[in-house]
Amino acid sequence: MVKPAARQKPGTTRTLLSRQDGGAQVRRTVLPGGLRVVTEAMPGVRSASIGIWVAIGSRDESAGLSGASHFLEHLLFKGTPTRSALDISCELDRVGGEFNAFTAKEYTCFHARVLDEDLPLAVDVLGDMVTSSTLAAADVEAEREVILDEIAMHDDDPDDVVGNLFAEKAWSGSPIGRPIAGTQESIRALTRAQIRGYYRRRYVAANMVVAAAGNVDHASVVRQVRKAFSRNGFLDDADARPAPVRRGERARPTSSGDVVVARPFEQVNLVLGVNGLVRTDERRYTLGVLNAVLGGGTSSRLFQEVRERRGLAYSVYSYASHYSDAGTFAVAVGCLPGKVSEVLRVVRSQLEVMARDGVDAEELQRGQGQLRGGLVLSLEDSGSRMSRIAKAELLYDELPSIDDVLDRVAEVTVEDVNRLAHTLFTQDQTLAVVGPFDALPT
Repeated sequence: MVKPAARQKPGTTRTLLSRQDGGAQVRRTVLPGGLRVVTEAMPGVRSASIGIWVAIGSRDESAGLSGASHFLEHLLFKGTPTRSALDISCELDRVGGEFNAFTAKEYTCFHARVLDEDLPLAVDVLGDMVTSSTLAAADVEAEREVILDEIAMHDDDPDDVVGNLFAEKAWSGSPIGRPIAGTQESIRALTRAQIRGYYRRRYVAANMVVAAAGNVDHASVVRQVRKAFSRNGFLDDADARPAPVRRGERARPTSSGDVVVARPFEQVNLVLGVNGLVRTDERRYTLGVLNAVLGGGTSSRLFQEVRERRGLAYSVYSYASHYSDAGTFAVAVGCLPGKVSEVLRVVRSQLEVMARDGVDAEELQRGQGQLRGGLVLSLEDSGSRMSRIAKAELLYDELPSIDDVLDRVAEVTVEDVNRLAHTLFTQDQTLAVVGPFDALPT
């Protein structure tokens, strides 16, 4: 087992996966300041993907800073002492590059995909943005309006509304339950000084991973990153080690009960969930198979029963959400208002049957095949490979080879799935509903 990055000395390089472990070599170097650089060489491609991953997300905000991580993500594109917002856009557009960013509950990512020969440019632009943003007062006010528009857009999307409502109900009183973008009220209240302070405290080298995949050479990427991130003394702390992976031994329990919000939508959207697994729980492979069988595809039990046999809904699926110390497993459905009572009855019945009777060998095999195939097909481009090695470094402190992951899925047994199904689906449930009524129809 390769040592975690937190125990690796600055200035040293380790091989995380050899070419024999999965067809491509993955290496890690720790730079001064604790900045980690991980790369995966993919022979035969002409693209390269780069991502700056920061171990800071919406759950790290106090109530008074709600939405600050997402606000900051927007602002880092607005300019540095040497590049305006237009310069940042033009430099990558000029070489046909794709770049963007996103904020999650436990991390933020700035990423780009370019031709391999243009990777040094992408590294320099992203490094400049992350280490040297000016956060000008005028930009803060302009972007505040953009984010308020974005929140309004999400408030018009039933899927977003019910997802936020479910999280708020499930983790009531916890930062995990707050919307990532914040609220209209919290965004209006945030000041430039608050955002700037958050930036200076949180955006430090030890909290970051720079990941690159594609036609890349590790030593070259390390040199490029060292140069790009040397601005403003960002790498000056020669002895700093990478921040350890955020961990939780057990999933914090979700709050049970129902919550209904009236919205003038044509359709009812609902999420019915239970307490799930933390991110590093070894049963996550079993849960992946269980999810595939219950609601992960068109052959799943929920799709067949709710849509194909009964015609109750167009969209029905199950999904799992994992965090360092929390998790949920949930079913999401969109249906006509007059069908919501029957939909809930059928979905709950399916969960009860799964908890009582479990799955059979044929379903297990189908679920394993779906999970294994989906994994391999999802890793066919440099962007997905970059995300995989970055998340392994930032969230897991472990990078199994693809063959190892496939083996772990193949090792899941009927008994494993049935045991987990009984554990999950005998728990109290959380229900969030958004639709054209104030209370659930009886």
